Amino acid sequence: MVVVGGGGGGGGGGGGGGGEPHLLQCMCGNNMSVPLLAEAVTVSGGKKETAAVIFLHGLGDSGHGWTDALTTIQLPHVKFICPHAPQIPVTLNMKMMMPAWFDLMGLSPDSPEDESGIKKAADNIKAIIEHEAKNGIPPHRIMLGGFSQGGALSLYTALTCQHQLAGVVALSCWLPLHRSFPSASNGHKNIPILQCHGEMDGMIPVQFGAMTAEKLKSIVNPQMITFKTYPGLVHASCPQEMATVKEFIAKYLPEI
Repeated sequence: MVVVGGGGGGGGGGGGGGGEPHLLQCMCGNNMSVPLLAEAVTVSGGKKETAAVIFLHGLGDSGHGWTDALTTIQLPHVKFICPHAPQIPVTLNMKMMMPAWFDLMGLSPDSPEDESGIKKAADNIKAIIEHEAKNGIPPHRIMLGGFSQGGALSLYTALTCQHQLAGVVALSCWLPLHRSFPSASNGHKNIPILQCHGEMDGMIPVQFGAMTAEKLKSIVNPQMITFKTYPGLVHASCPQEMATVKEFIAKYLPEI
């Protein structure tokens, strides 16, 4: 059995609670209009929050799995929102129930994909963006980010969202439904994208990340793509990567 973990390790997103019962509730919580927000973990800044980063964990993890790492790169005017994925059966892991944004059938560029699940998950993230906009943080002050499957969903959501967002932080991941682009794109060509990948990643090989970066250059302005790799890093994060993420957030979500 291949169990694909979502925790970041090193400097990013450690263990994460894969089996907490409240993960089921996030699809039917009291905030029915934005189901993922009902149980989401929020890391607040110290000042008035004028920007937000919605960060999506990896397969089998939870929003809690990344809160420690994100706290270490906290900017006082930026709010981090870390929703929990719902529990669903995952084909790649012998249909085990686990937190996942969408089903995974394989981890290669030509694996079949859960198109309806990916689109539904993206709509749920877009609902968070709309909720934040109604509450005073406009889309151009909202960034998406994520690790592994969460990073994949953040890329897909940002590229198909009607709004131009502040940017995307895509860690150790790929672009879902890549064959549907660039036609599926929202047409916003100037969205900054930071892609980071461990050179020793055994789950999502760095070559897959490099292919994704090249594909992204056909969708958005190539100058907006930054692809950084980290020698010796496996399917995880590290302090150097998190420092790069902090610089990216500070650059594209400056204090106002």
